[in-house]
Amino acid sequence: MQSNVKIFSGTGSQYLAEKIAKKFGEPLGKVNIQRFSDGEIGVEFQESIRGRFVFLVQSTYSPSDNLMELLLMIDAAKRASAYKVIAVIPYYGFARQDRKDRPRVAIGSKLVANMLTAAGADRVVTMDLHAPQIQGYFDIPVDHLDSSAIFIPYIESLNLANLTFAAPDVGSANRIREIATYFECEMVICDKHRKRANEIASMVVIGDVTDRDIVLIDDICDTGGTLTKSAGLMKEKGARSVRALCTHPVLSGKAYENIENSVLEELVVCDTIPVKPGCDKIKILSVDELFAVALRNAYENKSINSLFIRGRVRGAK
Repeated sequence: MQSNVKIFSGTGSQYLAEKIAKKFGEPLGKVNIQRFSDGEIGVEFQESIRGRFVFLVQSTYSPSDNLMELLLMIDAAKRASAYKVIAVIPYYGFARQDRKDRPRVAIGSKLVANMLTAAGADRVVTMDLHAPQIQGYFDIPVDHLDSSAIFIPYIESLNLANLTFAAPDVGSANRIREIATYFECEMVICDKHRKRANEIASMVVIGDVTDRDIVLIDDICDTGGTLTKSAGLMKEKGARSVRALCTHPVLSGKAYENIENSVLEELVVCDTIPVKPGCDKIKILSVDELFAVALRNAYENKSINSLFIRGRVRGAK
């Protein structure tokens, strides 16, 4: 019997889409994405998707081209009479532009939500939005997955004696508090002040880190400046070891150099964005199973609540 599900990928996330499709139990669909000499993007599905559930996997890192690909794929799928079009966006770009914190600035994450909806997406599946309230920018359902289902089993495997969790900034405190509560551990916070984007003016540690094994957790590692400076400060304050877990490895600028030269034991990231080889301190955990389960539950109209039971991913084939 022919499956009613089709999974396709943009060029930026094919490495991940192939793994998700394999975990889901369906082959990755065929789509032709071409670029004209002036940079214009063209999309053509090379198999029938009429009446099908169509999942389109594409993270929007280096965001402009990948986002445009995704929008064109959504439009092409709607015009090809797909029954439902679900945008699967492991890393949602522009999420740091989530509010008007200065005069005369754009709210990029709201604009992207508007474009995805206007293109014809029926649903969005994403992971660890920089600001959870971005879900409210959509007038369509959003399944917001949580990396704790991946990170918690890894932390448990480390068997750290004096485990303490750290938030690299005040904005991450709620995220860290949930995980610290799960492990019944203490938490500390790094309070930072920025001069401008990607440049930290000052930082202080709130809490005791003496002789502790520190696990820093954040959603994005961009230049690595915040993480490496936090790690260095905690070592100065007497921490026994410091490692970091970040969902989305943006890793721009001198990030690889910053991480390699830092006091971090390791940086553990998810494969929502591809990582260049060459830095021995970076360890990659895959989100393929988590997304495969979420996609199957979306297709079968099942709840995704089971995906938020800490430390467990249930329902995989």
